[in-house]
Amino acid sequence: MSFALPDGLPPGRFVTCGPELVWVSDEFPDDVERLWPRLLSEQPVHGLVPLLCRPGALGSPLALDHIDAIRLEEELATDFAEYRRRRLPFWTDPTPESVPEGIEPWPHDPGPPFEQWPGLAPQVPAVSAPPTSEEAAATRLLDRLMETGPFGLEECCLVLVPARRSSDALALIGWSAEAPLPLLCALLRSWEDRFGAQVVAAVGSELHVSVARPPAEAEHANLLALEHVLSTADNIVDDPPTPFPEYAARLVGRTSWSFWWD
Repeated sequence: MSFALPDGLPPGRFVTCGPELVWVSDEFPDDVERLWPRLLSEQPVHGLVPLLCRPGALGSPLALDHIDAIRLEEELATDFAEYRRRRLPFWTDPTPESVPEGIEPWPHDPGPPFEQWPGLAPQVPAVSAPPTSEEAAATRLLDRLMETGPFGLEECCLVLVPARRSSDALALIGWSAEAPLPLLCALLRSWEDRFGAQVVAAVGSELHVSVARPPAEAEHANLLALEHVLSTADNIVDDPPTPFPEYAARLVGRTSWSFWWD
């Protein structure tokens, strides 16, 4: 059974995704920069989350009760203990790793400044004003993606997913790309609540997220950076090698986050 669609969409079709039905454009919309802000503003009316992703990214949907079952703080505390156990020898040894001649040695990473799980980064209060900060941040990220890539964006389609929030939409289309989807979606839900995060594009194994209310203090950015690390994304501090303090510093005021899994 289909659902009502907003006006002014490009040619497209309904596609079955497990037990769910989504709408997918036939190709990348030429006027997506005009269409996107309107779809975001009409989301409360139509109940449809817009995403940009490749049609092949539609996989086996994840039931939302799997996300509901995640005890986020407990799981992250366990994951951090294991992560710290594995990485501590490298954090405490400043000796540069050997690299081929002519290659700059990787910078030493002292790791996060925590011995135990420090808790989640605090919420940044929302400010209600039309357009909402979430809509504005998502539109800015879309504009940036249109200007600079990423590779393969032109192969994406516009997907409309009946969902309450963009993190749930990601679960309902079954996007994975080697990411731990239940944990990732639980993190995205929490980031949406605390920072106004919205998934904008899933391009291959890359995930691009807009952020309406990023942390403004270095202490809070350290906490958030640890959450990013525990998402298991390969580009966080590992590729390219980036010392944890440097990665955390970049999150202060940053209105877009990118993750990828190899």
